[in-house]
Amino acid sequence: MASISPAPPSLFRQISTFFYRRPTLSLLLTLALPLFWLGTFYLGSLLTLLIQSFFHLDGFTGRIVRQFGLETYQQLFTPSNLDIIFRTVVMAAVVTITCALIAFPLAYYMARYASYRVKGILYLAVLLPLWSSYLVRVYTWKIILAQEGIITWFFNLFGLGGVLESILDIPGLGGSSLSFSFIGMFLVFVYIWLPYMILPINAALERVPKSLIEASGDLGAPPNYTFRHVILPLAFPGVVAGSIFTFSLTMGDYIIPSVIGNSSFFIGQVVFAQQGTAGNIPLAAAFTVVPMAIMAVYLLLARRTGAFDAL
Repeated sequence: MASISPAPPSLFRQISTFFYRRPTLSLLLTLALPLFWLGTFYLGSLLTLLIQSFFHLDGFTGRIVRQFGLETYQQLFTPSNLDIIFRTVVMAAVVTITCALIAFPLAYYMARYASYRVKGILYLAVLLPLWSSYLVRVYTWKIILAQEGIITWFFNLFGLGGVLESILDIPGLGGSSLSFSFIGMFLVFVYIWLPYMILPINAALERVPKSLIEASGDLGAPPNYTFRHVILPLAFPGVVAGSIFTFSLTMGDYIIPSVIGNSSFFIGQVVFAQQGTAGNIPLAAAFTVVPMAIMAVYLLLARRTGAFDAL
């Protein structure tokens, strides 16, 4: 009786077997496209940006002199530019702290006390603003904060127009109206970036084991002690994770300072103006290096708190 020889393996099975026996090659081919994108378009662009910051603009011809030097950084660290950097960092820090103070109680309620129905509604309320256009939200706030807006109308309705005028008269913070003041800019920043603080804090609080809270209560610890020494340390990486978003996004934003606020520049506006209107690419690149360096240090510190686990 003639034996029936097995059918040869299909081409797909041969290819699968080939890569199965060569896991290193399989891994390299799997990661080739994302690594190429990351190395070329992301890291490559950052490296190009860093190199450009060491060039300088010829004051006579207005052309970029492609010779390595520190002339641009000497221009960067003039008092006026340092004032811009300081203003941007302070605004980013204040916005981050305010977002954390607002987000933590809401996230804590969502994680510990809200029912599934209420939690779903709160999640929807937090995420709903992100469904609309960023520019629409910013320009809507410009109308709200304008002198003819609803906030001014509300103050006047209750006879508090003088209080609003006193707030707007604060040197360095006020302006002709809330839409042309640092106070209005601060309010818009907090509104825009608040969801990016709520979600990481909520994720961190969700991961706090209930058994630890119950054990703390069983050992006689009062609720405030349990919160300060059990819940808060475990949820703090979520606060740091949220601050990464709010701090970096505030530092790099140039639309809100352009639409809301007075004529005082922020880093994002300077970068936009230098590379667009002035054509000073090296100075724009040097300004861009500043938030990159700040965030690099900040991320190294955040990594030690375990914040990346809460992202």
